Amino acid sequence: MSIAENVARVRERIRLAAASAGRDPDAITLMGVSKTFPQEAIREAYDAGIRVFGENRVQEFAGKADALRNLVDARWHLIGHLQSNKAAKAADLFHTVDSVDSLKLAQKLNDAAHAASKTLRVLIEINVGGETAKTGIAPEAAELDRLLAEAPRLASLEFRGLMTVPPYTEDPQGARPYFRKLRELRDQIAGRSLPIVSMDELSMGMSHDFEVAIEEGSTCVRVGTAIFGGRAKP
Repeated sequence: MSIAENVARVRERIRLAAASAGRDPDAITLMGVSKTFPQEAIREAYDAGIRVFGENRVQEFAGKADALRNLVDARWHLIGHLQSNKAAKAADLFHTVDSVDSLKLAQKLNDAAHAASKTLRVLIEINVGGETAKTGIAPEAAELDRLLAEAPRLASLEFRGLMTVPPYTEDPQGARPYFRKLRELRDQIAGRSLPIVSMDELSMGMSHDFEVAIEEGSTCVRVGTAIFGGRAKP
């Protein structure tokens, strides 16, 4: 099937999942995860209506960015782990960094965004499954409290919400407790009335489990394989 046909199928899946959960499908952003795919595939997805794209590596996207600059209303998200020494380049290339996992990284991004006279949107990545092989802040970690406490002073960052990648399970229902945990954490943070911009966004759910994520409150699903097909080699 073509990328356009795949996008249509994914949007229908989103519509059905939202209807099942009593939610408005227009309140759920479909992100095309374009990491490792060439700019031609990204253009096909753009022509099919995708406007939000997720990339994993700063250097990989840097090699595609110039060729994609004429997609003027596309929004580029960094969803992979970011080393603090690449913060300046990430702040230059991306509209949003979805993988902030430490106060140190947030401070580096804030300095870079300030130097570029821009406001950078960010999500805090939470390691809901406690997996040592994955990045993200543990929900109970003191680092999360430190980051939230410092957030109001990071004036060039716009905190928007939380992101997670749960432990993989063959059965999509296996991800439900982790999605629910992220939503509950977001609600707890929102209940603290911290003076940060917003914690409304929940980026969770991928090709095989995004229906479950929508049922648990996801506002952005990150879909790669179901749109672009099998992952290309980097």
